Parts: sequence; structure tokens; C-alpha cells
Amino acid sequence: MDPGLWPHSPVPRSDGTGWEWRLSSLAQLHLLRAEVRTRLRAAGCDESADDPLSDRLLLAMDELSSNGLRHGSGPVGARVVPVPGGWLIDVTDDETDHGPEPAVDRDPAFGGMGLHLVARLTTDRGWTVTGGRKHVWACLPP
Repeated sequence: MDPGLWPHSPVPRSDGTGWEWRLSSLAQLHLLRAEVRTRLRAAGCDESADDPLSDRLLLAMDELSSNGLRHGSGPVGARVVPVPGGWLIDVTDDETDHGPEPAVDRDPAFGGMGLHLVARLTTDRGWTVTGGRKHVWACLPP
């Protein structure tokens, strides 16, 4: 694994209030996407732009949350918070023994490219263990 792709790094400080969810199954992801889209619209995000933030944020949130559900343990926490210079996505689970593991030398037809995709969409990313939970986080520019 390329340690630079998902470095061990603390979650950036976020003073603002955010949106939070608890997930226990992949079936909940469609509800998460619908609620995030609704909240982004209410926050004034323009979906008609050439590179709509809402689509990038939804994709990154979906990939990190589904990875937490597939590879983590315990309930998955998902949080989106506005931060200076963009948005912070923070996904937590109880699997604290290892960080995210992007696929290496795998045929994309077999999946596993989500972490690479999120890395391309974000300005900063990382993972850490705090309070007995693993945090996998990413920052998206506005």
C-alpha cells in the first residue's frame, strides 16, 4: 500500500456543526445519499455547475461509508462538517487494528478502487484511532 495515499493522520479540527448518521447496513446507504443531497441543496450547493460539489461529496461519502460497513466492525458513524476551505467527511468504525487499504495491482473489474477515487477527489485525507474508534477522513474543496 502507498502510505501517502491514506496516511496515518489526525482528523482535522472542525469547529462548525455538521450532519451525523449511524449506519448498520449497506441498505441504509441510499437513505444517506438522499439526505446528504437534500441538506447540501438547503446549504446552497449548486448541482448545475460543471463540477458539482454535491456529486463529489456524495461519491466520497458513499465510498468511505460502504468501506466502513464492509471492512469495519460495529456500527459505522458518518459525519459531514463544513471546514475552512471545504468539507470534512469523517467515517468511523470499531476496527482499530488497521487503516484503509487501497487496492494494489487489482483489475478494476473486481472493484476495490473506491479509496483511489476518493483520494483523487479530495485535497487531504487520512486515518487515525481516537476514543476506541477508527476514523477515516477526507477533505473536499468547495
